[in-house]
Amino acid sequence: MEVSEVKVSCDRPGRTRGLFTSVKFFVLCHSLLQLAQLLVSGYMKSSISTIERRFGLSSQKSGLLAAFNEVGNTLLIVFVSFLGSRLHRPRVIGCGALLACLASLLMALPHFLSRRYEYSEIISARNVSGLCQMESPLTTPTTSQSCDSQESPSDNRIYPLLLLAQLLLGIAAVPIQPFGISYIDDHASKKNSPLYLGILLAVTSIGPALGFLSGAFLLRFYVDFDTMSEDQIQLDRSDLRWVGAWWLGFLVASCLLFLTALPYFFFPRHMPPEDESEADTKRPSDLFQEVSLLHFLKSFPSIAMRTLLTPVYLLVVLAQVNMAAVLAGLITFMAKFIERQFNQTVVFSATLIGGVCIPLAVLGTVMGGVLMRRWSLRVSGASKLCAIVIVLCIGPALPLLFIGCPTQQVSGVFPPRSGALSCSASCQCVQDMFHPVCGSDGVEFTSPCHAGCVAMETDSSSKVLNFTECHCVGGVGGSATPRSCGSGCGRLLLPFVVLLGITGLMVSLSHTPSFVIILRTVPAQDKSFAVGVQYMLFRILGEPLCPAQFCTAPSSTPHASCGTGSVVNRLPVSTTTWSALDTGFWVFRWCSCLGVWSASS
Repeated sequence: MEVSEVKVSCDRPGRTRGLFTSVKFFVLCHSLLQLAQLLVSGYMKSSISTIERRFGLSSQKSGLLAAFNEVGNTLLIVFVSFLGSRLHRPRVIGCGALLACLASLLMALPHFLSRRYEYSEIISARNVSGLCQMESPLTTPTTSQSCDSQESPSDNRIYPLLLLAQLLLGIAAVPIQPFGISYIDDHASKKNSPLYLGILLAVTSIGPALGFLSGAFLLRFYVDFDTMSEDQIQLDRSDLRWVGAWWLGFLVASCLLFLTALPYFFFPRHMPPEDESEADTKRPSDLFQEVSLLHFLKSFPSIAMRTLLTPVYLLVVLAQVNMAAVLAGLITFMAKFIERQFNQTVVFSATLIGGVCIPLAVLGTVMGGVLMRRWSLRVSGASKLCAIVIVLCIGPALPLLFIGCPTQQVSGVFPPRSGALSCSASCQCVQDMFHPVCGSDGVEFTSPCHAGCVAMETDSSSKVLNFTECHCVGGVGGSATPRSCGSGCGRLLLPFVVLLGITGLMVSLSHTPSFVIILRTVPAQDKSFAVGVQYMLFRILGEPLCPAQFCTAPSSTPHASCGTGSVVNRLPVSTTTWSALDTGFWVFRWCSCLGVWSASS
């Protein structure tokens, strides 16, 4: 009797639904969860140069760290997605969110296990000022202490711990997006589904933006502000040795993930379809869950081949893989690129990406969903929209190939040089010291000692204003200021940001249509699996590889001090590298969209 009453209530279109049987409420919850999940990813990207500096990582290591969450995701996403229609999808999503909460806490843990941040000036007990100290016959040369001798036992576990946290973040993300997208499409009407997906993807895209903006705000605080008073902090934010509170954002994100995970344990395994007239078309995915585990194992290869051999599906996924490859490299190192190529601070770079570039991409994603709903586009119409958008993107994308400056020259670092300069050979400089100064002749040095400076001018508060009597700066008597010389490309920042924002806005118009094409070209019971394969290909072919390709620093370059990372990490990322990759991926994506257009016509 109770079952029949429930069925009648579901069939009455005018009857009010419960909160946890509403597709709209699920879209809201899932949008907030993915926002919190990708906030962690965005915050990680905005803090990558700070983590490099704090723990002395090279760009290769930080690139691997940024991509390591794809390892666990890649290993599990296909099998978990295949089980999607057999599992209680909302509860599995909730468990994944709780695991992401734990992983975010692990990301912050290295701060509490390591010592206070020590920058280069305090490595040598005999050369605290960083000035050139000429050798005398009665003294022996001072050698720099190795980084290994400066590390505590806990420091040796920091990088593996960060990798473990990233691995768990990748595993936690396995059920969230595939199960959420398929759950929405299973219960939403065909008319509203593109709009819901557009809203979901748009709100999701805000996550990285909030991550970058959070990084811009939290990195204003000194990394050890929790254990040091303001009087003890001697660096300011304009100093290249400044390290912000990178760990604080992961604690905040962990709390948000915990709160957004709770509603999923109250959603039903299935809810009534939003449009009752489509109830029969939604039923095949329900029947699939009754199969046995043995049948599941036997049917897996055939379903995998059936999905991968669908021409439209395969072309769309390959196009998205190419786009993901570009975005993975850009989003990881774009803040660092702006910081060094255009001589900006970490805070400004993160604010620019999170406050301008990503919001424009969000706007494009929403507009794509709105256009799909307004014009009631099917697969053929969606493929035409994608192809047209990619062609239009070529206009603002091509000039990006020519915006940039040559790699900044630093004396003894780039171009590489073996041995010390003759003018500073007798200065007893700490080899790994990093305290950049700009000579009056426009040449940059890694420290006042390497510039041969023997004196300095200070203000009333003992802050260094100028280094004088620098033997390597324009001959004896030159001077140097405690800052980087910069790349001289600051004037190109505005056109670069404008072109990048327009490109991001236009290309994001194809985001929602491409997802709709995937969901409309596979059987209903294969939706979770198809989305899972899509994200697996993202992880294998795109996202893990490109961050490493964007690390163009030579491994032979001398390193800076313990805790400040590699000197070459302060040099600009090559504009040509990512621009060439960008152009190639655009061309392939456009060709893929044309193939979908012809295949679906």
